[in-house]
Amino acid sequence: MPKNFVVQSHKGPYEVNFTDDLLSDVRPLSDGEPHFIVDEKVANLYSKELSSIINHSNTILVQATEDNKSLDQVSNIVNQLVSNKIRRTHHIVAIGGGIIQDLSCFIANTILRGVRWEFVPTTLLAQADSCIGSKSSINVGDAKNILGTFYPPSRIWIDPTFLRTLHKDEIHSGIGEILKVHAIESPEEFDRVGDSFELMVNDFAVLENFVYSALLIKKRFIEVDEFDVGIRNIFNLGHSFGHAVEAATTFGVPHGIAVSMGMHVACSISVAQGFLTQEHATRMQCVLAKNFSAYASTVIPVEQVLSALLKDKKNSSTELGLILPIGKNVEIQKIMIKPDRQFRDQCTEALAALN
Repeated sequence: MPKNFVVQSHKGPYEVNFTDDLLSDVRPLSDGEPHFIVDEKVANLYSKELSSIINHSNTILVQATEDNKSLDQVSNIVNQLVSNKIRRTHHIVAIGGGIIQDLSCFIANTILRGVRWEFVPTTLLAQADSCIGSKSSINVGDAKNILGTFYPPSRIWIDPTFLRTLHKDEIHSGIGEILKVHAIESPEEFDRVGDSFELMVNDFAVLENFVYSALLIKKRFIEVDEFDVGIRNIFNLGHSFGHAVEAATTFGVPHGIAVSMGMHVACSISVAQGFLTQEHATRMQCVLAKNFSAYASTVIPVEQVLSALLKDKKNSSTELGLILPIGKNVEIQKIMIKPDRQFRDQCTEALAALN
């Protein structure tokens, strides 16, 4: 079992606790005066283990869909919390994946001008990446993740037992973020994950060790740049193109798998722009392709991808802000690129190379 650790934030330190018996004893989650926001699917899968929480008078069940990561859903949950007489001395406990995390974090930061919250990530993607870092993101209309806050939980509970009921696509989605984080650390760390790819898919002990190393890598960056104004930007590697793939396929590709596609495209663009050698691109793309192989034949409309890219938060008024692997040491950097005809042609070729 990985060791617990503490992350420093603008709200003070918060704990990341690793456990393998939370589902056998959920009482620590009921300390104080909690209000539970729980993924409806998780509640159904673990109805027996979570029965005391599901039956709690202050529990709100939410369908964790992309459509529900919206202001309308925020309003619905806030109304329920008000009906349940939430007070500033109470706290929220979020149980679910990234969508539940985004909703709960955003609400905890804004309701009553801020209440404490805890997080139990139940997906690999949330356990390996999004659970630390303080971010929340809400969609407004067609603009993905356009509204959000920085508001860390006071405690995170990571129990790998939840991973055993995940669909294979959800495992690959989480591995997409694990690959991203280790690519940011160094080529050697990316290769270490790549060499263990098949083991991660089939062995939860191996997977858990990479969850731990991914979080420790990310911890260093977010403690330096919690508000994402500098070096932390590189954690968007694969995300500009990945979000565009999600939008272009109406979220038919799971997020972390889309990130693997986005990293693959980013490597191709970096080669086409003269920033990266084909050798390094191929080294990374071989592993990334394994992770999105089940979606390699997905039709991805180029014009819709380009349209989504133009809405990215990292852009300037005239240029795209893309996170790309650069140079002989494969450093991850933000590069500003004009979305001209040459770039559009490069994107068309890069997207075709996914198949």
